[in-house]
Amino acid sequence: MGQAPNSSPPWTQVALGLLEELGDVHTLPLGFWEALATAAEQMRLERSAAWCRWRRYETRNGIIRADLTLRPAGENRRQTPFSGAGVLRPMWNIGNQAPTGEQVLNIAALWVEFAPFLGHSERASVRLAPLDPTQWQHLQPRQVITMHEDRSVAGTAVIHEIHGPAATHSAYNPTSLAPDVGTEKVADP
Repeated sequence: MGQAPNSSPPWTQVALGLLEELGDVHTLPLGFWEALATAAEQMRLERSAAWCRWRRYETRNGIIRADLTLRPAGENRRQTPFSGAGVLRPMWNIGNQAPTGEQVLNIAALWVEFAPFLGHSERASVRLAPLDPTQWQHLQPRQVITMHEDRSVAGTAVIHEIHGPAATHSAYNPTSLAPDVGTEKVADP
């Protein structure tokens, strides 16, 4: 996912990037992402380490991807762009209600794909990591949800991909990288 200069040889950064991309082709076990995050930390590649921890979370809890469009500057409280590396944990209106019928906002961290920051009126593909994934199981592709940093709407997202947790174990097994060996397909909830 890109990184600032460090003391690692360039080929190690390329190798790490290729291994990160392998997760887009195969369902990989938790241990793979843990080992890759440790390697990225040792190379001082903080964004790559954060990305590997994010992928470990998705392996354990499932994947939610959406297209997010932020509101213009005058329509919400945020005055500056935010980091796309999973730091922001906004609230989301995903349609849940309290027993009294009031709207409930659910918290999910946000990773902006292919961009280091996201600012006013910008649009990007994002990944969401819910604080309580069980509250998000009802979401469907093409469903519209809203992002909140306070009670006002900060952005609108359209869900375009949802997968349940991968049935993987935490032990890293290098043979799981071979096609159709040791990999499980991610099932829809």
